[in-house]
Amino acid sequence: MSTEAYLPQLHGKRVGLVINQSSYLGHVRLVDTLVSMGVDVVSIFTPEHGLKGIIDRGAFVDDQIDEQSGIKVISLYGKHKKPTQEDLMDIDIFVFDMQDVGVRFFTYISTLQYVMEAAGEKGIPVIVLDRPNPNGHYIDGPVLDTTNFKSFVGLMPIPVVYGLTIGELAKMMLGERWMKGECDLTVIPCQNYDHTMSYDLPIKPSPNLPDLRSVLLYPGICFFEGTILSLGRGTATPFQLVGHPDFTEHDFSFIPRSVTGASKPVLQDMICYGVDLRQLDIDSLFNVRQMDISTLLYFYNHFDQTIFFDKDWFDKLAGNKSFRESMETGWSEAQIRESWKSELMRFNQLRKKYLLYKDFE
Repeated sequence: MSTEAYLPQLHGKRVGLVINQSSYLGHVRLVDTLVSMGVDVVSIFTPEHGLKGIIDRGAFVDDQIDEQSGIKVISLYGKHKKPTQEDLMDIDIFVFDMQDVGVRFFTYISTLQYVMEAAGEKGIPVIVLDRPNPNGHYIDGPVLDTTNFKSFVGLMPIPVVYGLTIGELAKMMLGERWMKGECDLTVIPCQNYDHTMSYDLPIKPSPNLPDLRSVLLYPGICFFEGTILSLGRGTATPFQLVGHPDFTEHDFSFIPRSVTGASKPVLQDMICYGVDLRQLDIDSLFNVRQMDISTLLYFYNHFDQTIFFDKDWFDKLAGNKSFRESMETGWSEAQIRESWKSELMRFNQLRKKYLLYKDFE
């Protein structure tokens, strides 16, 4: 995207940037580009995984100073997830620029909501620099029950895969009044993108999404976070391996190790037997336009079901308890998908009001 679309709104203003390791313009960080153009960047705000995108899932991130620019960095994943009044004292305008992957429990969209709410309370405008969504070509999964299952991995009544860029979602969040209060929002559209396109991310959006195959598998395989199995954190290909030491009927095995971004992975240093998804064809994963729940159902049906789930965490990821209960009842994949159908149809009609790009059919 060109800075010409929003740079005039920043000159003479004290700017707060909500960014991370994905916030680049070409080969230069957004913060460095703006500072070189004379923009007064007074604070950097960072989400889960920190400014460099290397901190473990769920690990708190402390405030710091950016070594390259000398600008203070305020963590929105630690002491507080929403900017405080003190954080906003010196800010006239926010710029939000982070790569999303179009999945409800990817927490950057919760950070976006809290930033918009905090900015709205102080009358501070927010500019969202939009980016392509690598999972923006379909919608799928259960819609979040906000009455009973709202959390930082799900604040809005949207399905697991919601088929919107982060800019479109910001417009929907505001338009449907899912956030508290109002917000002066501007979305700067990305160029040469539509919802039928495949998009291979130039920078890892988080430490455990190393490539497009992991990104495409992430919506369905992430449900293993709510089980006792490993989904490959602590290997070079997380979300592409699934297994457990007691699942010995398979020849394939892997061993999760302590690595950057997964310092204490599930089943660390244990031989896990299971399945290898690394050979799945990326074009086929893209074109199927469904999140993979077949792997989850396979392991549930071939494992000790009495210890399979971490029920509270699984239900938070699902956004309801119905998905887990349908598995426990013995429903087939077709029956489970049919149970999502009516809510997905309603959501799809609603999302069309906020599209900025050509939609999928």
